[in-house]
Amino acid sequence: MAASDGAPRRKPVTMMGNKASGGPFSPLVVVTRNIVGEKDFNKLRGKAISLHSQVIKDFCKQFGVNDRQVQGVIRLAKKNGEWLGFLA
Repeated sequence: MAASDGAPRRKPVTMMGNKASGGPFSPLVVVTRNIVGEKDFNKLRGKAISLHSQVIKDFCKQFGVNDRQVQGVIRLAKKNGEWLGFLA
C-alpha cells in the first residue's frame, strides 16, 4: 500500500508495559523481581510510581503549575525511569 493512495495514516501506537531494556538500575530491578515474585513486584512498583506521581503533583501545586504541564513532568519522569532501567 503506497502512501499516496489516499489511505489515512496511523500514528504509531505507544504501548504501556512493565519492561524496558537497559539502564544502570536494570540488573537490580531484575534481581528484585526474581526474589519477590512478579505479582508482588508489580504491586510494589505500582505503589512507588503512584507515590512519585503524587510528590510531583504536590510540588507543582506549590508553584502554581497548570495540570497540563504537571502531566508533562510526569511523562518526563516515566521516560527518565525507563532510561535509568527502573522499568526493566
